[in-house]
Amino acid sequence: MSNETQRVDVLIVGAGLTGIGLARHLQRECPQDSFALLESRSAIGGTWDLFRYPGIRSDSDMYTFSYGSKPWLAKQSLGDGTRIRNYITEAAAETGVDKHIRFQHKVVSASWSSDDACWTVSALRTDTNETVCFSCNFLMMCCGYYDYENGYTPDFPGRDSFSGQVIHAQHWPEDLDFANKRVVVIGSGATAVTLIPELAKQTKHTVMLQRSPTYIHSHPIEDPWAVTLRKFLPNTWAFRITRWKQMAAQMFGYQIARRRPELARNALLQQARDALGEEYDIEKHFTPRYNPWDQRVCAVPENDLFKAIREERAEVVTDKISSFTETGIQLESGNTLEADIIVLATGLNMKYLGGASVTVDGQDIDLSSKFVYRGTMLSDLPNLGQVFGYVNSSWTLKADLISKYVCRLRKHMRRSGKQIAIPRTDANGMQASPFLDLSSGYVTRGMDLFPKQGDSSLWRVYQNYYLDFFHLRMRPIRDRVLELN
Repeated sequence: MSNETQRVDVLIVGAGLTGIGLARHLQRECPQDSFALLESRSAIGGTWDLFRYPGIRSDSDMYTFSYGSKPWLAKQSLGDGTRIRNYITEAAAETGVDKHIRFQHKVVSASWSSDDACWTVSALRTDTNETVCFSCNFLMMCCGYYDYENGYTPDFPGRDSFSGQVIHAQHWPEDLDFANKRVVVIGSGATAVTLIPELAKQTKHTVMLQRSPTYIHSHPIEDPWAVTLRKFLPNTWAFRITRWKQMAAQMFGYQIARRRPELARNALLQQARDALGEEYDIEKHFTPRYNPWDQRVCAVPENDLFKAIREERAEVVTDKISSFTETGIQLESGNTLEADIIVLATGLNMKYLGGASVTVDGQDIDLSSKFVYRGTMLSDLPNLGQVFGYVNSSWTLKADLISKYVCRLRKHMRRSGKQIAIPRTDANGMQASPFLDLSSGYVTRGMDLFPKQGDSSLWRVYQNYYLDFFHLRMRPIRDRVLELN
C-alpha cells in the first residue's frame, strides 16, 4: 500500500460520459477547485469503451445524449459506439480534462472524517495490485449503475452440454466469427434489438428468443429538423434548436404514455404492424403485457429490426427455455432451435456506487437506507454526490443538470466559507418509494441496493427535465433541509 495520500478538492469516480461531463463543468465553472478522476478501466468512455458487440449504439438521440456544451455534429441521430467513444475522448482532450484522469484505479472504499472535513478514498491499482489513497473535500460518484465485470446470466439447465459457443453480449470476443453461422440471441431488450439486424447481415440465420415481447419504436437515422435547419443555420444553432425540440418531444411522449397508456400502446403496435405487415403475429411477438414505460421502450433506427425479420434474415421466437442441448435449445413448447452460437443478451447486474463501501467517522453506512436529495446527494451523508441520469429520456440531460448543481453548491460553499454540506431528513416521517419506478428485470433485481426517494419535492427522483431544471438550476441552494457548516 502506498503511504502517500494525494489531495484534491473534488474527486470524481468514473471517466465515462458522466464523469468527463462533470469534470468539464468543474473546470469551467469552479476554476479554484482542483479535481481528479479515478477510472477503473484503462481508457476513457465507460460503457462506450466496455461494450463492443456488433452494432452497439445509443438508444437515445444524440442531440440530447451529447453534452450541451459540445454539439453533436455528426449526421447520425442514434450514434454508434465508436463515434460516441471518440466524442467523449475528444471532449476530455480539448479541455485538458484527460490530464486529470488516473486510469486503472478501482475505488473500493470511501471514509469520511468530520474532524478533517474530508473523504479518504482507497483505490486498487489494477495494473500493479497496489492500494493508493486520495483525500478530497467533495466526492462525486459518476460510475454508472451496473456491474462492469459481470452481466446478468440466468442459470440455464444443460448449458454445459451445448457443443457451440455461449457468449455474453457484455463481453463480446473481438475475434468471434459468426459469418454463415446459426445464431440464437436470448433476450429482447436494447442489446438484443441492436444485435439482431447487425448479425443478420452475415449469419446463416439469426433468432431472437424472448420470453415476452418489448415495445419497439422506430427512430430516423437523421433527424428531419436537423437536416432542414443545417441548410439555413450554422451547425451549432441547428444542434441547439434540435436539442430543445427533442427534449420537449421526449417529455411529451413520456407523459402521454403514463397518462394515456392505451394511446401510446396503440401507436407503437401500429408502427410494428405497418413495418411487418398485417399477416405477422404482432400480438404474440411485439405486444407486451405491460404499458409503455413501465419498462424502457427500445429504439431502432428506421425499422432495421423489422426489415431483417420481414426479409427473413432473422426471426423472433416467443417461448421459454426448457434446457440447452448439444446442438441448441429445447423450448417448453416442444420446439427446438439449432444453433452454432448462443448469445446471452440477458441484461445487467446493478451495482450502486461501483460497489464501494462507505463509512462516516468509523461507522459503516447502509446506502440502501438513505434518501436521495435533489436526485444528487444522500440523506445525512456529508459532501457526497451521485450522478444518475434519466431512464425515460437521455441520460446526459439530467447528468448535465446535476453537474451544474454541484458547481453551484461548490461556489456557494466557497463564498460562504462552508466546508460541509449535509442534507438532513427525518427518515421516520418520510414515505419511501423505490429509486426507480420501472418493472424491468435488471431494476427489480437490483433496487434493494439503492437508496430510496421520498414523498416531498426535495426528496423526489424526477424523470422530468423541466421539474429538475427548476429544482437544480432555479431553486436556491439554501433550503429547509441542507445543513451547511
